[in-house]
Amino acid sequence: MIWDELDAHLDRVPGTVSAYVGRPGARPVWTRQADATHYAASTMKVAVLVALHRAAEAGRLDLDAAVPVRNAFDSAQPGAPRFANARDYDNDEAVWDAVGGTAPLRWLAERMIIRSSNLATNLCVGQVGLPAVAEAWARAGARHSVTGRGIEDFAARDAGIDNLVTAADLAALLGELALGASRPGPLASPAGCAAMLDVLVAQEHREDLAAGLPDGTRIAHKNGWVRGVRHGAGVVFPDDAPPYAIVVCTTTDLADGGADGEQVEDDACRLIAHVSARVWDARHELAG
Repeated sequence: MIWDELDAHLDRVPGTVSAYVGRPGARPVWTRQADATHYAASTMKVAVLVALHRAAEAGRLDLDAAVPVRNAFDSAQPGAPRFANARDYDNDEAVWDAVGGTAPLRWLAERMIIRSSNLATNLCVGQVGLPAVAEAWARAGARHSVTGRGIEDFAARDAGIDNLVTAADLAALLGELALGASRPGPLASPAGCAAMLDVLVAQEHREDLAAGLPDGTRIAHKNGWVRGVRHGAGVVFPDDAPPYAIVVCTTTDLADGGADGEQVEDDACRLIAHVSARVWDARHELAG
């Protein structure tokens, strides 16, 4: 059985590997330590995206408004100095080129997802606020995930304020987006959910979940990585089967940045791609 084979394979992986597979809105077909918490890395950006769209639909934000692009942010740790992002730790020069000027909030939200820009993320968090991000998680039914600080807010991190996710919570968030695109749901209007899915489909970092799928397969996804962590979370839309959510979270030495420690693709990427390929092969057999 494919799930037993995957469990046996993942049992040999050092560290913690969590997984969740199932149709949105249905019981999962396969889980593995799905409630184990992992450092979120960039997967928390999906909750920020949802918070932005919720605020826009409530009239609290205008996604098409130009906002200042400044590299200075309030820490989540009370009394700590403001912090800044490091340009060489980011993935998107386009946002850095806008520093000192303004940029549309919608564009920043898109760069936060498709290029995983850390600077864009902190600018978006600054506009919507961390409580709104927490509300996005709660509305999706997440039980353990927390977005407690911005990216590179080291004072908050050192004080124990962190960003955590679980495979089950990421599946709940993405599953509600997929369901919400066709009927009213808890996250946003159908048009808003569809727009967010389009942004997630445009994701340009495709070296993990997407790498395990046939070319051209539609997947709305977000990944995240730092040394020792690699996650992939998405909803796959096959042409010949109903959509399914797939999340693989890894906290493992395999996420080592490759031979020189600086590569985006490494053994953890290949592990997630392998899981994705096996689930794809079983797409007609998923319950729901």
